[in-house]
Amino acid sequence: SLFQLKLWNKYRVSNIPSLIFIDAATGKVVCRNGLLVIRDDPEGLEFPWGPKPFSEVVAGPLLRNNGQSLDSNVLEGSHVGVYFSAHWCPPCRSLTRVLVESYRKIKEAGQKFEILFVSADRSEDSFKQYFSEMPWLAVPYADEARRSRLNRLYGIQGIPTLIVLDPKGDVITRQGRVEVLNDVECREFPWHPKPVLELTDSNAVQLNEGPCLVLFVDSEDDGESEAAKQLIQPIAEKIIAKYKAKEEEA
Repeated sequence: SLFQLKLWNKYRVSNIPSLIFIDAATGKVVCRNGLLVIRDDPEGLEFPWGPKPFSEVVAGPLLRNNGQSLDSNVLEGSHVGVYFSAHWCPPCRSLTRVLVESYRKIKEAGQKFEILFVSADRSEDSFKQYFSEMPWLAVPYADEARRSRLNRLYGIQGIPTLIVLDPKGDVITRQGRVEVLNDVECREFPWHPKPVLELTDSNAVQLNEGPCLVLFVDSEDDGESEAAKQLIQPIAEKIIAKYKAKEEEA
């Protein structure tokens, strides 16, 4: 029915089973990854399973690939890319190769940026092999509870996923993968979402995220696409501002 379809769209459900917890008073999503919650907390000790700040969820030791252990407070004051990935997944491996270069460029430009690898590898050995290619930090593979809490915090439904956070730990974009692939020179870092995008192969994935307006123009005529952009830009900005005021994703 139309009502069911509206619910699927409203909560951006892309696979089933999916369990989403909502605050009945406000209608806001408390937790997207309900299935992980009931697996990790069958006794309901952490009820009502509301979102916790990133700094609290990530708290604990982090690793470098040389075996050095650092406290998670080293992330304070930096933009952070939380990278959910695994060696067994080919798109993950190809993204990692690009990301290593992006990381280097951003650091060389003097920006405070750190990446945190949250592994979905199937064994400690494959984690170590994959992590050996990465110049950034990781949650220890053995700390399954913390890896799972980070998956829950961001409602991860597939890999690779790169979530970019500002220095306060708030999400700038969930589409880090698209941004990195579209902006190899990292000129747009930290990739604040643009109200209007040029549709490309790599960002088409966002068409699954919710209602979209797609405007077709004659690309032969450059003036026309610029005029079209100027027409829809203020409308898009107004919609984004409206949702931001409600603290919801547009």
